[in-house]
Parts: sequence; C-alpha cells; structure tokens
Amino acid sequence: MNTSSELHLRRKQRQRHKIKLTSSGRLRLCVFRSNKHIYAQIIDDVKSMTLVCASSVEVALKDKASKGSNKDAATYIGQIIAERAVKSGIKEVVFDRSGYLYHGRVKSLADSARANGLSF
Repeated sequence: MNTSSELHLRRKQRQRHKIKLTSSGRLRLCVFRSNKHIYAQIIDDVKSMTLVCASSVEVALKDKASKGSNKDAATYIGQIIAERAVKSGIKEVVFDRSGYLYHGRVKSLADSARANGLSF
C-alpha cells in the first residue's frame, strides 16, 4: 500500500514528464504550497536556472494578506510573479502544478498570473 506522500510524488513525476514532452523549450511556472506559505518560480530547464520567483514569505505580502496560506495570498503571489515575469520579458510559460490538484490556492495563483499578463 502506498502512502499519500508516495502517491503525491508519483503524480508530480508523471505531470513533470508530460510537461517535458510537450513544452518544446518553454519556461516552466512551478508552484509549491506548504501549510503556511505558497511559492512560485519560473524556471528555465535548459539552463537549469530560476529566472523569477515570488513567495508569501516576502515582506511585501505582510501588508496585503493576513496569512500566507489562503487564496488571497495565492492571488497576490500570482500577480507578483506575472508582473516580474513581464518585466523580465517572459510572456509564455508552462504551468507546473507539482502534483497538486488544480483547485483552491493553486487555481487562484494560476488565474491571477493569467489575468496579469502570463499566458499558459
């Protein structure tokens, strides 16, 4: 019997494999969520570099949201990551939800990033 963490790892690997097959060199918007915070970064897999990042740990979020673990914080992080990406000249990415369901905080971050200029 597999544990929930093993199942999550399998979902994450399966999705990452599909992204690598179909992305054709595009940058990857990767999301990580913990119980207290949410993190997003845009990664260039060819160069193995993080180009843009944003997280709810940043000081700027303290004024905008009371907690880093709710949809409001995720929406704000999506807005920040999109603004920083557009400022860096990045417009198209592939969304990597890291095995999480496209629901709740992950969906809020993705919708906010799309609304602020990223396309995926």
